[in-house]
Amino acid sequence: MSADARQSEYPVDKQFLERWSPRAFTGEEIPVETLLTLLDAAHWAPSSFNFQPWRFVYARRGTPHWERLFGILNEFNQSWAGSASALVIVLSRKRALPPGKDVEIDNLTHSFDAGAAWGYLALQASLLGWQAHGMAGIDRAQAVESLGVPQGYAVEAAIAIGRPGDKSALPESLRAREFPSQRLSLSEVAAEGSFSF
Repeated sequence: MSADARQSEYPVDKQFLERWSPRAFTGEEIPVETLLTLLDAAHWAPSSFNFQPWRFVYARRGTPHWERLFGILNEFNQSWAGSASALVIVLSRKRALPPGKDVEIDNLTHSFDAGAAWGYLALQASLLGWQAHGMAGIDRAQAVESLGVPQGYAVEAAIAIGRPGDKSALPESLRAREFPSQRLSLSEVAAEGSFSF
């Protein structure tokens, strides 16, 4: 399969090749219903014991909440994410109550499960003609404080969402990187039977 310059080794659906993480966005308004559709897709991700540890705090461009979320991004991410249509902070609950139990336990897969939810969001965005760019470069302590995050939650990442825009609007240092990235060969990341990379 291929989508422009991207090639897969096996016949994966084209949606996996068409999804990418641009930094240049048009800045156009995202309808509330569209953003909630992306978050709805995210919350249908699989999770251990169906704990559903993911939590999403979002803001649309031009709303009173935008500056609060934008301020959580590091300087590098602020240099390009200002043209996004929405920002989402992804959190995960670190403990959960197993079915039939009365005492919470550590949820060892809270981050893994939140990552699955982010993947669902990114694919849904791509299917609707939007794109999502995940960001690790955030101030987690500031996120906890400014968003009122209670104890027991991990601040995982941020997501910028928008319609792909013209890369000429990006800082010059980022323009050359504005294209769908390639992947390692499958044999470099998957091995049968033992860790043999």
